[in-house]
This record gives sequence, C-alpha cells and structure tokens, in this order.
Amino acid sequence: MTRSQPADGTDRTVSLLTRRTIRASAERLFAAWTEPAQLRQWWGPEGVVCPEAEIDLRVGGGYRIANRFPDGRVVWIVGEFRQVLPPRELVYTWRLEPPSAESDDTRVTVRFEPRGAATEVIVLHERFTSLAFRDSTQAGWRDCLQRLADYLGRA
Repeated sequence: MTRSQPADGTDRTVSLLTRRTIRASAERLFAAWTEPAQLRQWWGPEGVVCPEAEIDLRVGGGYRIANRFPDGRVVWIVGEFRQVLPPRELVYTWRLEPPSAESDDTRVTVRFEPRGAATEVIVLHERFTSLAFRDSTQAGWRDCLQRLADYLGRA
C-alpha cells in the first residue's frame, strides 16, 4: 500500500493486494468469475449472498452484482470492464450502490496465473478514499477467494 495526499484533500492512492492459490485451471477460474450463474454460487464475504449478477463481458461492458446482507439490506457493486483478456486478466471499475461517502469509483485488476495444477488468483484493488474502506474491503476479498475455492472444490 502506498499513500500520498493530493491537493484536493482526497487520498486516491490507497490500495490492497490479495492472493490465493486455488486448485483449478485459469480457464475454470475465469469462467467462475465471469459467468453470472457461477458467480452467484460463491460471491460475497462471509454471511452475504449474491441473489443476482449481470455481466456484459467486453471492454466497455457493464456489470452489476447484488450483495444481500444477513439483515436483508442489498448493496450493489457496479462498474465497467476496462480490459478483458480471457483467461488471464480482468480490469474493471468498482462502485457501490446505493452510494456512500466511500463509494467513489475504484479499480480492480484480477489476474489468473497458472501454478502447475493450480492457479494463483491475484486481486489488486486501487484508488480507495480511506484506509478504513480499504481494510473492510480487504476482508471481503479474502472471504470471496475462500468461497471461490470452496465452490470449485465441490463443483
């Protein structure tokens, strides 16, 4: 993580990096990440379910992922694909809806790097406005990658 303070008072250089090696091919992981029916099976941090996902998998295409929390509240993650390189890399914007003070557009890069019979999934999430938002998001990414590994282990 790096930090600097721009002239406008917002800190847009806070980032996080999360990695997990999963026993699956890059092709299988890419499909699980980009096909709505599969994404709904594993997406979200612990306790959150994904009742709906829409993906237009092309540069300039959008996506919407619903996160339903145990209290019934639904938060959408929305954005646009900036780079789509199957089965190796995705780059997309990330914004929360309904908007909050910390829901400005951030950017996510997901890389799928083969490691023998497994693949390392590397998530770089950048442009956070605060350390607190970054930290809560990092916990969510760790949970998501665990749930992805669990899903592929039983799929």
